[in-house]
Amino acid sequence: MALVVIGGVAAGLSAAARARRIDPRLDIVVLEKGPVVSYGACGLPYLVEGRVREARELIVHTPEYFRKERNIEVRTGARVVSIAHPRREVELQSGDRVHYDHLIIAAGARCDTDGIAGALQPHVFTLHTLEDAERMRRFIREKRPRRAVVIGAGYIGVEAADALRRNGLRVTVLERSANVLLRDDPHLTAAVRKQLEKHGVELRCGVKASAIEPESVADVACDLVVVSAGFKPNVEMATAAGVELGRTGAIRADDRMETNLHGVYAAGDCAETMHLVTGRPTWIPLGTTANKTGRVAGANAAGSRERFAGVVGTSIVGIFGMGFATTGLSVEQARAEGFSPVAARIEAPVRPRYFPGARTTVELVADRATRRLMGGSAIGEEGAAGRINVIAAALQSRLRVDEFEQLDLAYSPPFAPVWDPLLIAAQQLIKEL
Repeated sequence: MALVVIGGVAAGLSAAARARRIDPRLDIVVLEKGPVVSYGACGLPYLVEGRVREARELIVHTPEYFRKERNIEVRTGARVVSIAHPRREVELQSGDRVHYDHLIIAAGARCDTDGIAGALQPHVFTLHTLEDAERMRRFIREKRPRRAVVIGAGYIGVEAADALRRNGLRVTVLERSANVLLRDDPHLTAAVRKQLEKHGVELRCGVKASAIEPESVADVACDLVVVSAGFKPNVEMATAAGVELGRTGAIRADDRMETNLHGVYAAGDCAETMHLVTGRPTWIPLGTTANKTGRVAGANAAGSRERFAGVVGTSIVGIFGMGFATTGLSVEQARAEGFSPVAARIEAPVRPRYFPGARTTVELVADRATRRLMGGSAIGEEGAAGRINVIAAALQSRLRVDEFEQLDLAYSPPFAPVWDPLLIAAQQLIKEL
């Protein structure tokens, strides 16, 4: 039996490795269009910043490792141009054809610059691949730009702004919507704006950048541009082969990550998943989801029966040392989904008063009718990741706020106060309800 995997980063290699563990007899081939595989894409901004010194530090495994240690053939520079499912084969740009019995599409996503005139100029960059980061870092070192514009205030955009500012550039972030971090949340946007401006980065929301001039974008002078907007799943090849898309525009797959074509699976940033709060399909391209869906796709392609229940959309981004973490739905998003949301937001110290330390802001959102938690956020220099993970676990467990308020959380003066900020927020939310 032959298993072919299209894509050799997070989802694709997680799928291949999981399939190999389940069936040592499988003939597994991974086809990656780029020159490297198995690298930490989320570390790219830190490579640009300089905190990661060499690109090779982001590479986890080489094709040789997979060949020798896992008995998985990994081909780089192998761009798949078409899928012929009736013949069970994929065609490469080189003209070669590769047969499969089962196929996993882990083609990822991309920053679509087609709608932006001037996006192909040498001072314009995306930050999606290892090559992107290396080229940007080389440009900064050799050309010494002084002003940068970042188009898009999602996770990559704000991280790129942070990295460029730390390299001494003056930075302006342009965001077409009213809010940042892909979340309809004015309070979160205000907090991000405050942190950016504190460190010399200007944020302009409600600005659509439709063209990049040689020395400016939307009347902002610059000599370096990062495009981190227009992210979209790579689905064109799949749809041409008869794979159906879902309501989000990404590939529709069931909880086994199988598409409408029997024996063809999809995983990672090209596939949609179920949102466990709304109960509807969603597309939230994150590395955590890519690895998990890849494992499930690989297991089932190898003959097992595993399922991926879905996500609650948990993420965290660091902006000049401050953690901004979100999960589930904001008030505005919950209302748009038909719920009746109620929220409570508090600010509290992360340790007792006699232990000097930082403060954190926590928001919890619940549905008035059911009192079930809908989402939340945590902002702070310390503990944002731990607290958002607690909220995420509560969402996945479908906890009501009354149950959440009774959680047995750790207390010790050097680490946390007797009443954790999460519990204080829950108590306030119960009052609001």
